[in-house]
Amino acid sequence: MRNAFVTIEQLGKTYSSKNEELVVFEDVSFGIEKGEFVCIIGHSGCGKSTILNVLAGLDKPSHGGIIMDGKEVIGPSLDRGVVFQNYSLLPWLSTLQNVNFAVKARWPNWSKADALEHSVGFLKMVGLGHSLHKKPSELSGGMRQRVSIARAFATNPKLLLLDEPFGALDALTRGVIQDELLKIWSETQQTVFMITHDVDEAILLADRILLMSNGPRARVAESVSINISRPRQRGTIVEDPAYYKIRNYLVNFLVNRAGDESEVGGAHFSVPKVVDPAAERADQRDTSEIDIAALQVATN
Repeated sequence: MRNAFVTIEQLGKTYSSKNEELVVFEDVSFGIEKGEFVCIIGHSGCGKSTILNVLAGLDKPSHGGIIMDGKEVIGPSLDRGVVFQNYSLLPWLSTLQNVNFAVKARWPNWSKADALEHSVGFLKMVGLGHSLHKKPSELSGGMRQRVSIARAFATNPKLLLLDEPFGALDALTRGVIQDELLKIWSETQQTVFMITHDVDEAILLADRILLMSNGPRARVAESVSINISRPRQRGTIVEDPAYYKIRNYLVNFLVNRAGDESEVGGAHFSVPKVVDPAAERADQRDTSEIDIAALQVATN
């Protein structure tokens, strides 16, 4: 993990008051490889957004630290782009101006023409080439989120952080933007860390899913590899033999085991019941990294 592009080591966050001390999460350690798409899932209150804010440099941990590309993460940086749930667009600027504002901040020495061409290119990539001069108030919620995504990718951050970016959207719009996100990510190969509550969304998008135990004193209980070949499509991914094994495993964790006392390394949690010798041998591995595709879940 120490050689990963992003290394999170023994991260912890504690809030203190006169009467009590609340440990939101503790001993959170994991790595993110360059170009990897990682999702994190857990119940409300386990500290997912706080972890993302620490990665963004918008919050400070009580314990531990983060190393990205060989440097400690301290404070915000243009090397880390964030897409929030609430769009965070400047209302007095047009769609193009919102993206171009970020591009010019990232590359202040670029000519005006180069910055505009770059910004237009990413807006076209998310299907907004026809809405370059509209203000945010003239756009639907889904279109505003596309602008946020285009702005984040256009600045070419080393790490892209997504905080439930589709949580406020209807199912149809969410699906369309998920497709746009996959398209851009496949072209740019950005390193992505994303919070989601949607199991199906995580399976569609992620290379790996981190499962958080319940707070207080939450931690990363398991890391699940999504060995479903890319490119993935929402309409056909359910036909993959591994899809429902992965989905059932994730749902089982969230429903039954997220509150269990767990330790990274596999001391206190178990993998699904298996029915073949190869899977039984897989049980003997370090279960902090679970390869669901290698497991055959018993169906009764």
